[in-house]
Order: sequence, then C-alpha cells, then structure tokens
Amino acid sequence: FYLTTEIDMSSCVEGRKALKKSAGEGAVVPSFNDMVVKACALALREHPRANGAYRDGRFELYSRVNIGIAVAGQDALVVPTVFDADRKGLRQIATESRQLAAKVRDASITPPELSGATFTVSNLGMYGVERFSAVINPPQAAILAVSAVREEPVVRHGMVAPGKRMKLTLSCDHRVVDGAVGAQFLRVLRQLLERPVRLLA
Repeated sequence: FYLTTEIDMSSCVEGRKALKKSAGEGAVVPSFNDMVVKACALALREHPRANGAYRDGRFELYSRVNIGIAVAGQDALVVPTVFDADRKGLRQIATESRQLAAKVRDASITPPELSGATFTVSNLGMYGVERFSAVINPPQAAILAVSAVREEPVVRHGMVAPGKRMKLTLSCDHRVVDGAVGAQFLRVLRQLLERPVRLLA
C-alpha cells in the first residue's frame, strides 16, 4: 500500500544555500536527496519495522540502517548502498552517493556495493516528476519515492506566500509495515526535513 505526504522544504533550501556558501573550493555540497537519505536513516532508527524484510513467511528486522539509492545506469536502474547511513554525517553521505553514482554510470560498481540495502530511496525529482509510487525491492519492507521540489503558493499566518514543496510517497509491504507504522515514519521524516538542524549538524 502507499502513503503520501507533502513536505515544506523551505528550511532545507535555505540550509543548502548556507552549506554551499560555506563550502570550500571543490567541496561536495549535499543535495536535497542526500538530506532525504539522512532523514530516512534517522527515521528508520526510530521506527525499525520500516527497516525490515519479509522472508520465508515471517518478518525480520535489520540491525543496520543501509540505504539503497536508485541510480539510472546505462541499461537499467541500479541500487548501490550507503552503509550505516544513520551513523554518517550529511557531507559523508553526499560524498559517498556521488562516488557510487559515478561508478554506476561508468560500470565500475562492484557486487558488494550493490548488496546489503535495508531500505531504498528512489528520486525522480530531477526530471520534474511531481508524484510517483516506487516498486519495493524484495525482501525490503518499504521504498520511498522522492518527487521534485516545486515553488508553490502556500498559506502562512492567513497570508498567501511563495513556498517550496515536495511530495514523498512511501510504498509499504503490509506484512511488515502497517498503516500506523508507515504514517509514523513519514511524520518523523517530515519533522526532520522541515526542521533540518539534525541533518545539517
């Protein structure tokens, strides 16, 4: 089943601007997707059932939080892994993600780098996609579909103002993740992205 939420990305937009301004020459500037990966890792730590799998008629919970990031390869979608993403800083996640994506594109990615993911993030925002639902990678219990950050009119304090909005859709295997767990996971994700202090630290 599928759950969709909308995120106010204004703080992430400003936070990324600040990171870009303070970055040294040639330094990696985290993308919005890197922020989502970090937020997912922290949310999975709080809601471990979303970091589970369904095998042989029963569910199991993973002890590590390893985030797969879907990358368009030459002939197929490839999902390399950022291991222990909950223990890594945002810049480290950004650096590893770019290295893995580059390896996918030049076909130098290795089998160990493609294994061990416990949850997957699929982002089509760079193509302007407003909303989509991603297919779960078995035996994982869930996958998050990330759409474009769009400038839209929003109501703040009774006034219409420009805002930055992004839709996230969580695909869940109901045998492991029920509606309440999925909704709680998305709530934590929304809180982290709308107040990204924990992500940017």
